[in-house]
Amino acid sequence: MAEIKEFIIAIELGSSKVTGIAGQKKPDGSISVLAMVSEDSAAFIRKGVVYNIDKTAQCLTSIVKKLEGQLKTRITRVFVGVGGQSIRSVRNTVSKDLPEDGIITQEMVVELMDANRAMDYPDQKILDVAEQEYRVDSQLQMDPVGIRAAHLEGNFLNILDRKAFFQNLNKCFESAQINVAEMFLAPLALANAVLTEAEKRSGCALVDIGADTTTVSVFWKNVLRHLAVIPLGSNNVTKDITSLQMEDSEAEQMKLKYASAYTDNGDIDPTLKYSISADRQVESRQFIELVEGRMEEIIENVRYQIPPEYYDKLLGGIILTGGGANMKNIEHAFTMYTHIEKVRVAKFVTMTINSSIEAIKVHNGMYNTLLGLLAKGDMNCAGNFIDPNGDLFDGQNAPAPQPTGLDRRPRQPHEVESGVIRSSQEEALAEKERLKKEEEEERAAQLERDKLEEEERRKRKENSALNKFGKKLNRFFQKLTEDE
Repeated sequence: MAEIKEFIIAIELGSSKVTGIAGQKKPDGSISVLAMVSEDSAAFIRKGVVYNIDKTAQCLTSIVKKLEGQLKTRITRVFVGVGGQSIRSVRNTVSKDLPEDGIITQEMVVELMDANRAMDYPDQKILDVAEQEYRVDSQLQMDPVGIRAAHLEGNFLNILDRKAFFQNLNKCFESAQINVAEMFLAPLALANAVLTEAEKRSGCALVDIGADTTTVSVFWKNVLRHLAVIPLGSNNVTKDITSLQMEDSEAEQMKLKYASAYTDNGDIDPTLKYSISADRQVESRQFIELVEGRMEEIIENVRYQIPPEYYDKLLGGIILTGGGANMKNIEHAFTMYTHIEKVRVAKFVTMTINSSIEAIKVHNGMYNTLLGLLAKGDMNCAGNFIDPNGDLFDGQNAPAPQPTGLDRRPRQPHEVESGVIRSSQEEALAEKERLKKEEEEERAAQLERDKLEEEERRKRKENSALNKFGKKLNRFFQKLTEDE
């Protein structure tokens, strides 16, 4: 039998395409990309959100099959990124009064975390929680354990998603019978891949300009402070260009060839025209105004999403990434409209990537999130070797793989690493264990109640017998006295 390979599979569900990637982690920390497959997703994913489960499941099945064909190995599980327009962050505070001269323990902190996780947001689900500072009496602390205090207050940033959308995402993989090893919050996986420690520590805003959405992640002191998804992306620029009476494909080509996020008025030639085709042209000024107007709107929305209390603390500046960050003069446009001088474009991830795939070697920022998801994966996704000369239907009749979460103890929310989302299978198992524990506790409590009731009945019986004997004895002496 051929030796089973070791590799990691990551899948990103984007608004323009769904992409699967296979890679191997090397001892030196580098990653070798073995295969990559993409399929158009415009027909079933909008703004990063699944709205057609069946078509998405078919696409996922196709991607896995194509990857298996290239790797000549069965895929047993995949890592998945979760993002899209429905993702947002909400701040929450939970407080607790401590006994006099009390010392804060880890159990107290966990109690605050659990109370925060128990928050009910209508139609929303808490995917992840970013711990902010803890207020210990009047002082802010990152780690309050061991400090003597009378009052403890925990500040949290809850990352929410629409329950229905998250269920749809899980349903797609269940329908495709693809085992999800782990789900990652895509913006955090991207941040880990393109930001430096200095940028996250000193404060920065990571702006991922995708096809239909722009994601803004604000960091300060190595902590995520705000996360928002703006429903605008580079496709909006393309749609605006189509108003110049051209097809989408022509508008996309015009955007890639001529578009600039910012053009100085002195550099605009009023006589210059851009060619749409051999016999059609458009005035350059009209084209420039369309592109700049939309880009200004996107940048203004990004600026609005940076919380005012952190705006002056972004010493690391703004880091741009994603396919939309390739537009000419985009750094200058962000500086102009945000008034933040330090702007850079992250065209590739910080880790070492080895690949012969041309799309990866281009370093255009389009696959940074996917590579970040690949780097987060920590479980072997390889199954059996596929013999090209063997059974053509090898493995097709094999039982569906069991979800990874079912072969381990379900983690409590406070035990899950930041940026990692518990899968629906793991949550179901955790709920099953919780109900089982409650039933056991209820049985134990019932046994204790039964024992107490039995003891009470015994005492009542004894008291009743003594009472009857006492009454008889009293009547005997009374009768004896009357006879005398």
